[in-house]
Amino acid sequence: AATARDAAALGMTIVGYDPGLSIESALKLPKEIDLKDSISAAVASADYISINIPYIKGEGGTHGIIGKEVISQLKPNAILLNFARGELVDSDAMKDFLDAGDGRYVSDFPDDLLWDHNNAVILPHLGASTEEAEDAAAAMAAETIKEYLETGVIKNSVNFPAISLPERPDDTIRLSFVNSNKPGVLAAVTDIFAKANLNILQQINQSRGDVAYNVLDIDPTSIDETVGLKDLQKNLTMTDGVLSSRVVYGTPGVGYARNIDGQYWV
Repeated sequence: AATARDAAALGMTIVGYDPGLSIESALKLPKEIDLKDSISAAVASADYISINIPYIKGEGGTHGIIGKEVISQLKPNAILLNFARGELVDSDAMKDFLDAGDGRYVSDFPDDLLWDHNNAVILPHLGASTEEAEDAAAAMAAETIKEYLETGVIKNSVNFPAISLPERPDDTIRLSFVNSNKPGVLAAVTDIFAKANLNILQQINQSRGDVAYNVLDIDPTSIDETVGLKDLQKNLTMTDGVLSSRVVYGTPGVGYARNIDGQYWV
């Protein structure tokens, strides 16, 4: 979002693509941005392309995501800026593009195939090593963990879905749980809350690959007196497909429970 805002401030026409765009991030984007439905569509008319993608290894990851298919859509004189990770770009496909036209590749990740190409500009990779960057990264990491412990919000995770939550309403209890992303789990969990006569005030579910993360705010005044909060959490955690749960209430960082090979751990 910051890159888009800066480009808009320079008077540039902004085109973008983000398959996992959250409401919070969308609200930070320039209102005139033209969001496309694929990377190829986003780069086709662009003079400058900035890659702002996390590097994720393995199947379904982002290794080589800027490959031959995407690069073939670039304008002959397009300039690709890669300050994210070198592994995101297919070096062979990028070399073919640079050889064929007047395009440019600018990056701070040295590449054996591209570092001395006439149309490549390779810069020193120093950003994360400066005192300011290290202070900012440490502060961001601490704030991210603090927010998760206090509210259940997940940001900047490499293997969990990002989730942005409204504030927990007064006099409510927040529960979160992690489950395998498969059919039937949410229905089973909802049934547990229904049997406990619990009113769910708000619920958010996000998934990433084979993992899903859920947050529910409940009205404790409606709970069945024969089912305490500890019993409710145990029933939730031991539901087939649920991996762990947490009561996000009271002291931050406590209230965890896990289902490990059918055994309940707290």
